[in-house]
Amino acid sequence: MRLTGSEIVIECLKEQGVDTVFGYPGGTILNIYDALYKHDGEIRHVLTSHEQGAAHAADGYARATGKVGVCMATSGPGATNLVTGIATAYMDSVPLVAITANVAVPLLGRDSFQEIDIAGVTMPITKHNFIVKDVEKLAETIRRAFIIAKEGRPGPVLIDITKDVTANETEFEMVRPEPIERKTDYIKEDDLEAVIALINKCKKPFVFVGGGAVIAEASEELNEFVEKVHAPVADTLMGKGAFDGTSELYCGMLGMHGTKTSNFGVTQCDLLITIGARFSDRVVGKAERFARNAKIVQIDVDPAEINKNIIVNESIIGDVKEVLKRLNARIEEHRHDEWLAQIADLKQRFPLKYNEEGLTGPYIVEEIYRVTKGDAVITTEVGQHQMWAAQYYKYKAPRTFITSGGLGTMGYGLGASLGAKLGCPDKTVINIAGDGCFRMNMNEIATAARYNIPVVQVVINNHVLGMVRQWQTLFYEKRYSHTILNDAVDFVKLAEAMGAVGIRVTKKEEVAPALEKAIGLGKPVVIDCQIDCDDKVFPMVPAGAAIEEAFDQDDLK
Repeated sequence: MRLTGSEIVIECLKEQGVDTVFGYPGGTILNIYDALYKHDGEIRHVLTSHEQGAAHAADGYARATGKVGVCMATSGPGATNLVTGIATAYMDSVPLVAITANVAVPLLGRDSFQEIDIAGVTMPITKHNFIVKDVEKLAETIRRAFIIAKEGRPGPVLIDITKDVTANETEFEMVRPEPIERKTDYIKEDDLEAVIALINKCKKPFVFVGGGAVIAEASEELNEFVEKVHAPVADTLMGKGAFDGTSELYCGMLGMHGTKTSNFGVTQCDLLITIGARFSDRVVGKAERFARNAKIVQIDVDPAEINKNIIVNESIIGDVKEVLKRLNARIEEHRHDEWLAQIADLKQRFPLKYNEEGLTGPYIVEEIYRVTKGDAVITTEVGQHQMWAAQYYKYKAPRTFITSGGLGTMGYGLGASLGAKLGCPDKTVINIAGDGCFRMNMNEIATAARYNIPVVQVVINNHVLGMVRQWQTLFYEKRYSHTILNDAVDFVKLAEAMGAVGIRVTKKEEVAPALEKAIGLGKPVVIDCQIDCDDKVFPMVPAGAAIEEAFDQDDLK
């Protein structure tokens, strides 16, 4: 059949199983929006309040569902407003397809109205990108973009389509997408044998889990592996939920704001088995002292990550799920009771703790966990509240903790929560924010209200930029340069003005009733929780220090 480029875009999205698109229209992309109008009911389009919100919503949808998220925007500022969201997805390996339109081919390179080289702008922050100047190549390009976004280590792909291509016609035939095979080419027999030999010899193994285990859907294989090796487990922000956070073998997060148990345990272990993690600087601290008593094994789908940040003794390159299947079939069950007793002692000596007088961030997160029974999808912004959400909520399953890890994007969580809720409508979705982050993209509350997307927005409101203030307190002699937000902004009134419900919480006993009411209403709700401006996230490792130098409030005394 003969179709315009715009109709081909819609047909290709349907072909790929896309049911939801987040975006914002404009001049150059109008043809695509006109085609979308004609297919109303086949693909749901969510008009966000800002293009950045569309990118974050597509990202949250992808993380919550495991599908490819899709966002679209017009040329020029519409396209550049997607950039932060694309970079966020790139840093955290999220499968995303961003569709932008550009000026017609004859106008390219002439500084035409709302023209920008968005492919050039996003080249460093996409897995791949395309400029389509010929309608004959459009369908093939879209199909290729979805494959690239999903295969191997996932990531964002941008397709920039000139306006004349969206209007031109060509023949189109539907093609059923081929299933994407898991990456196994680099899984070598010698590598498997070398890792098994290390597991058989070790006395104090420690398993360290990253986001790759979540992406690979490897939780079942991971649990079997951990039980066979009989080892304690730490994770990264991205790895939360890959291993059950309620298990006795779970020790908490590793790194700058990780638990002392995990930081000390990794320092004392004799074998560190790293699964789908890239040894970020926030995890490793001082690289030359990281796991210095251990042999290190790294399992990762991306060869570029091997020996990039930490030199390892052995590695296996390949899809994490497939690697663990092969290891599980061959390793024997081990017992490390003495080592696990040492870990249990660390847990007892160094539990996570906070000031229990008055309303605090950790208390709010614990109440969220209690009210939701640990079954919610939690999204966050970036800062103290993010770390409290990672520390005090127990994630039992993958894709239930959605946060910006690599880029640390303030303003990410609210848009992501909308995408997560639309992707998982039967789940309770709660976005935990600080007041500084909430201000950045709080206009997406209007989006939630417009579509009645019943997300619960919890603002842990300390009237400061909390994490930056914490650093200023500890390392900058309390010089609070431009981190105080003590103004007249009222988040309850703001929520009501945007069509949502607003609730203010100032006491501990008000938290649970507010959460229960918010979840029960079936509407978007903003809960403004007032806490002290000097509450801090502990433990903490100073920048550039070794992870065993973690300190907390007791150490400061």
